[in-house]
Amino acid sequence: MAWTLVIIAGALEIIWASGLKYASSTLEWIGIVALIAISFTLLIQAYKRIQVAIAYTVFVGIGTIGTYAIGVYLGEPYSLAQILFLIILLTGIVGMKLSTTEEGEPN
Repeated sequence: MAWTLVIIAGALEIIWASGLKYASSTLEWIGIVALIAISFTLLIQAYKRIQVAIAYTVFVGIGTIGTYAIGVYLGEPYSLAQILFLIILLTGIVGMKLSTTEEGEPN
């Protein structure tokens, strides 16, 4: 369950981080602040079952890769070197997830 919270929090991070560039009205900024609050609330709940460093690493990695992908989709420039390093980052994130269990689960 805690990993589900981290994944949802990371997905929300993609939305709010991408929205920072495009928000122009007060209502849009209120939405972004709300998404930030929800995202971090979910992450804090996950910390109760997963080591902080591991959960935060996966959360930030999801946000980084997802925000980069959204940027490329919206027309921002990219390079093969950046994609290579994102693959390396993704490998590390998957490795962190696979090598960590929630508290109470066997290793």
